[in-house]
Amino acid sequence: MSEQQQFGLIGLAVMGQNLVRNVARNGYSVAVYNRTGAKTEAFIQEHGQGANIHPTYTIEDFVAALEKPRRIMVMVQAGPPVDAVIDQLRPLLEKGDLIIDGGNSWYEDTERRMMSLAAEGLGFLGVGVSGGEEGALWGPSLMAGGDRTAYGHVEPILTAIAAKADDGAPCVAYLGPGGAGHYVKMVHNGIEYGDMQLIAEAYDILRRVGRLDEPQLADAFAMWNQGELESYLIEITADIFRKRDDDTGNYLVNMILDSAGQKGTGRWTVQNALEIGATVPTIFAAVNARVISSYKAERVAAENVLAGPQAEFNGDVAGLVDDVRAALYASKICSYAQGMAMLARASKAHGWGVNLSDCARIWRAGCIIRAALLDDIMRAFEGDPPPANLLLHPEFTQAVTSRQGAWRRVVALAATHGIPTPAMSASLAYFDSYRTGRLPANLIQAQRDYFGAHTYARVDREGIFHTEWTA
Repeated sequence: MSEQQQFGLIGLAVMGQNLVRNVARNGYSVAVYNRTGAKTEAFIQEHGQGANIHPTYTIEDFVAALEKPRRIMVMVQAGPPVDAVIDQLRPLLEKGDLIIDGGNSWYEDTERRMMSLAAEGLGFLGVGVSGGEEGALWGPSLMAGGDRTAYGHVEPILTAIAAKADDGAPCVAYLGPGGAGHYVKMVHNGIEYGDMQLIAEAYDILRRVGRLDEPQLADAFAMWNQGELESYLIEITADIFRKRDDDTGNYLVNMILDSAGQKGTGRWTVQNALEIGATVPTIFAAVNARVISSYKAERVAAENVLAGPQAEFNGDVAGLVDDVRAALYASKICSYAQGMAMLARASKAHGWGVNLSDCARIWRAGCIIRAALLDDIMRAFEGDPPPANLLLHPEFTQAVTSRQGAWRRVVALAATHGIPTPAMSASLAYFDSYRTGRLPANLIQAQRDYFGAHTYARVDREGIFHTEWTA
């Protein structure tokens, strides 16, 4: 190939294909390679005609097709496949070349790869890519971490392809060294789990208590999307309620099996939160809700054995819709507060220097959790010093406390009707725990000291104490 290309991408699944098209549309020439040559050929036939996209069919030809320093993005399944591609590239690259992992990789794998490649003079970035297939094509949110100098080599391209917020700002940022970018993407996905579960619980309450049908649900969510709950997830939820099944004519949402899948990033968020001592109960509840949804056969059997309450709702349906909206918004704020606090704690532990305002800024467009709320979160963390917790910023303090009456009514109503609201209840419990100056953990410490001599601190004097609790 006579002309060398400015950017390279390995892995032509849908996300990889759409990123290539995005890069080419923004004026950069792209070399592509896929382990299966037939997929490369099919992609070129469908999308490469007239575009500045150049196919290659061996890894050697792919590397040779790139201008130096080479900029190579890897879009393959996280885990061993990423290592396999890196091992193929290693002997073919030169000092100063850059590998970018755009998958949902575990952040410790990213740090391991970066250190290993740095020893050979190669740059490495872990870049979280959010927005799904549409975002990849028209503008994703990009969360970069790793070698700061290497980021400078690819920053113009990432800026060009990133989503643009309403104020024109590109939704891309360098967030810190090591695995910072992939860690932020992981927490982003955890917040996404929380958002989706909270919306599902709001739907369940309106459907089972308020008896709203699908057109009424669509209208309610569309109305919510005009206010403080404006977001991508609320918008698509309204669309979902309007869709009918082509085969049966029923509303499609009612024909979908109630067993939710997961790819692991939400679970990673919960596991790592426990390891670093961060509290993310809303996200934990959302992950757990997906797990129990997979027990479909057991739940169907249990429904015929375990009786719930026989409550009747005789209240105002319009008032219920308003209360659920308020409860959803307050719960959502708590979920974001948990995620941001987790990011701050991890950043401090790893020395990443993650800017929480930047995280909110680049989530405002392109990604799945994009929402009007993020403008307020961005401004909240621009303060010097930033709030220790989002709930302590005056704007969010007021937003949550002013809605807590409706929030408590909704959680209580769900409980009296036997409707599970694990994420909404977890958000409320988080709020109540965080605002309580003295929790009953003193009794837990007494119990620990009683049965295991684990000792305790006192409120009235310094030191560590142990008591012989029985004669």
